Parts: sequence; C-alpha cells; structure tokens
Amino acid sequence: MGRTKYSFNEIEQIARLLKKKNAGNRFQQKEIRHKLRVDFEFNISDFNEPGKAFGDQELIAAIERGAIQILDDATIADMKAKRARDKARDEANKPQTEETETTDWQAALKEWNDWEAGNKK
Repeated sequence: MGRTKYSFNEIEQIARLLKKKNAGNRFQQKEIRHKLRVDFEFNISDFNEPGKAFGDQELIAAIERGAIQILDDATIADMKAKRARDKARDEANKPQTEETETTDWQAALKEWNDWEAGNKK
C-alpha cells in the first residue's frame, strides 16, 4: 500500500506520467509504473478496478471519490520526513544477522562417501 495523500504538484506529475504510460509500449509502461512506485509511492493497484487501465481520468475520479487527498506542500514534506525518520529508526532497531557459514559441498561429498564406504564393510 502506497500513499493516499499528495501535493497538487505531485498530482500534476503523476497525471503526466499516467498519460505517458497509457501512450507507451509495454517496456515504457513498466518503467513508468516503477517510477510512480519509487518516486511517489503511488501504486496504481491501490486505486483502480482490476483489469482496467488507469490513466489521468481515473486519477481525477479517485480524487473526486476521496481515495486520494490533496494536501499542501509543507504537510507532504513533513509526512515524508517522518516516514524517512521511521524507516531509519526501524533499520537501526533491526537485529543484526550474523554471516552464515558456507559449506564446501565437495568436501562434504567426500566426507559422505568416506563415511558410506566405511559403513559398507
């Protein structure tokens, strides 16, 4: 789930990208969807009907039905800063994993074959 609150400027950029997406080829569409997810935390699947294309008109409809809220730039900047702080905090509190020991499979196979040969006698 991505964001549901955007600034007017972000909505304009998202609408532009959606127009490009619907006019582009498959590769371009994939690239634009990735940009929407990464740069704007905008997931089309959060707002569209499955199986239907999502373009700038559907974006306007999502705003009109209240699925997407438009807030001022300062509020959006504060939300992004809080999100970044929370992410950094979560990373810092994440338990450190020890590097796992790797097994030399050839040595393990030799050891197995030696063991198996010793048990056949």
